[in-house]
Amino acid sequence: MAVPINQDELLEAITANYDKLKKELLSIPVDLTAVKELEGHSKGTLMSINNLMAYLVGWGELVLKWNYKKANNEAVDFPETGYKWNELGKLAQKFYKDYEDNSFEELLVKLDHTVVSIITFIKSKSNHELYEIPWYEKWTLGRMIQFNTASPYTNARGRIRKWKKERNEKFQ
Repeated sequence: MAVPINQDELLEAITANYDKLKKELLSIPVDLTAVKELEGHSKGTLMSINNLMAYLVGWGELVLKWNYKKANNEAVDFPETGYKWNELGKLAQKFYKDYEDNSFEELLVKLDHTVVSIITFIKSKSNHELYEIPWYEKWTLGRMIQFNTASPYTNARGRIRKWKKERNEKFQ
């Protein structure tokens, strides 16, 4: 799928990529979701399916937080307070820790909720607000949302498919 350039394409990318990811997630036996066998977000680390979902929830919540703060004329620490863009591996570890007590089922509900909240937010914005003005440095709001939703959903699906192939398991 090409990089979205308007609201409709952004909504389609998020929906399509998340639907494909969710189908992969739902095919995994719950007893395998806490096993740390996937390549992690920091070099040389491993993560579980639950960690991967925590990562996606964490980034989705950040997108919503950034927009809440901007709407209330509050300063936004990008990407997150206490983290720099070159520390995304550390931020991933924070997300894993934030949600470590959540079950696969709970993480799935949180991820669904986050995706719905982001879609609702996007629908509240005009195409002008999403794609015709810089929002963070040179990036538009739509592009920042896409970087942290649709693209990571595709990446996560690829990680899961690679893990399934390496396990040589028969998943539904």
